[in-house]
Amino acid sequence: MRTVWLALGSNLGDREGYLRGAIEGLQRAGLRLLRQSRVAETEPVGIRDQPRFLNQVVEATTTMEPRDLLTAIKSLERELGRTPGARWGPREIDIDILLYGRRIVDEDGLRIPHPELTNRPFLLELLAEVDPQLLEPVSGETMSRLLARAPS
Repeated sequence: MRTVWLALGSNLGDREGYLRGAIEGLQRAGLRLLRQSRVAETEPVGIRDQPRFLNQVVEATTTMEPRDLLTAIKSLERELGRTPGARWGPREIDIDILLYGRRIVDEDGLRIPHPELTNRPFLLELLAEVDPQLLEPVSGETMSRLLARAPS
């Protein structure tokens, strides 16, 4: 079993319902949820003229390899009603792999840790809430330390 940390986000429709649906769908896909952060309302990144997001981080275990996990996540997003749209645009649900244990993955269409992780203070804050001593595998620094240095 591998421990993974996923980010959930929604800014369209029943945002709380989409987050709940994502958690339920991840469990149906075989992930075992260990911990989850609070739900935080955040400003959109990239395209600013859109509704605010609800974001949450979950820690889970899985037997899936990273590529299989990504495939399962994309399938779940479609099942929940996500439709193709602009990058960083509005969406019913967005599920991102933030960390997969201490593995570093750089493949076509899959980068772990998430390439924007250290640029998004809200993700660092939610990860630090779940596990303040969690290490970011590239820098080897804790989420708490990265958050303390993150731009506000």
